[in-house]
Amino acid sequence: MTIKERFFQLDEQWCTIHLPERPNGFAILLIGDTNHFVNEKTSFWMQHAGRSQLIEELKQYGYTIFYSNLYGRHWGSPKAVRLAKQLIYYVLKSEILNKRIYLLAEGMGALAALRLVDAMPERIRAVAMLSPCLDLQAQVAYERENKFFYKRMIKEIASAYEVKDENVSSVLSSLSTNQKCFPVKIWQMSGVAHYPSSLHCRKYEELRKTWCCPITVIYHLPEKRYGFSHAIHKFYQENNDLS
Repeated sequence: MTIKERFFQLDEQWCTIHLPERPNGFAILLIGDTNHFVNEKTSFWMQHAGRSQLIEELKQYGYTIFYSNLYGRHWGSPKAVRLAKQLIYYVLKSEILNKRIYLLAEGMGALAALRLVDAMPERIRAVAMLSPCLDLQAQVAYERENKFFYKRMIKEIASAYEVKDENVSSVLSSLSTNQKCFPVKIWQMSGVAHYPSSLHCRKYEELRKTWCCPITVIYHLPEKRYGFSHAIHKFYQENNDLS
């Protein structure tokens, strides 16, 4: 019987690897949004129909897909990024894979993705983002309009960054990265979104233009949210130099 998934723990956080039937030798680290979780038997991406279908379709292209619980709602914290780095090295050591991987980041996962690219650009080929949160400072300011969500977000960030609630402002970061021309492509949901495009992907798009490193942002309807595995695969292939 072929093993399709394998669950294990790093730093007491559950992780999983999805194994394709016909591996192409390349891996994708998936970094989910606020609802993302992994336990000893399943994960949010396995339980959600659209996300599960996206994983299955990417596996059909031969990708090995892996991810971690990353301490829950981490908001791109240094602790979560360190664990993601450990997970990358663990998977590259335990599986027969090319030593440079791809990232697929959704929502707040994009915060960790940018920090990973800065921390280990030699290990990452390209980043595909789904309706990303890229500017934590701007997102916190946006949430101030709703007191309930604002207070909850402050508590989540304080817990993730291991600071007191009143010191959260000291850890908030605006949109930044050291790897200015790194390959990134964004699929942004049109209409109402938890992370407004004006605060995140559009701002990043304009920033990349100033660096003379333009990126592509694809706007799509909500019902097409997870129906573009072929487009993601094509983007990854465009940034595959086999090294």
